[in-house]
Amino acid sequence: MKFISKTDDPMELVAWKQGDKMFQRGRPNWNRVPGNIKRIIKDQLKKEQGYICCYCQQSLSGEDNHIEHLKPKGENYFPQHQIDYDNLLCSCQFEIEKGEPRHCGNSKGSWYDDILLVSPLDSKCEEKFKYTFDGYIEAVDENDISAITTINKLRLDLDKLNDLRRKTIEPFLDEELTVEEVKTFVSAYLVPKEENEGKFNQCFTIIKYLFT
Repeated sequence: MKFISKTDDPMELVAWKQGDKMFQRGRPNWNRVPGNIKRIIKDQLKKEQGYICCYCQQSLSGEDNHIEHLKPKGENYFPQHQIDYDNLLCSCQFEIEKGEPRHCGNSKGSWYDDILLVSPLDSKCEEKFKYTFDGYIEAVDENDISAITTINKLRLDLDKLNDLRRKTIEPFLDEELTVEEVKTFVSAYLVPKEENEGKFNQCFTIIKYLFT
């Protein structure tokens, strides 16, 4: 998990809120937000996250991603926050194929606990997790119930995600690389490229944790 520093609300969302009578009456409804505004929101979410998933850090390429409500928007949960930009993230997995395991936002679903969920909006979230060279994620403190619960609820320890991390780590373990070459490789990997819209490479904090 990588810390996400939220930016200001998209101007288009602000303007829509100002013009929507239902919102002005204190009745926010995510379903009323026009599709073009949602597209603008998702594009900005992806940009502020460096185009990696808010939970597992895989690249957010194409359309296989969705807007995630950190605090669930259902009437029995936190409907008052359903159009709060600070409550919105972008998670991987939009269209799930049959048999594909759910993880991240799709596994979390309507679950939320402000104590047991480690939020990517928490500036100390990266300190909660550690990684092994073979791709596994663990709680830094084996007694940290919030980190353990977050891994379980978001299914961050799925074989699929372990394999993703493992394959990302492997090139850095090439025995033909010198120590200096590895350092240069890591430094370049951890710098988002301006010419590439500021995109982070996937598994950013994993590489940072293991090699810096």
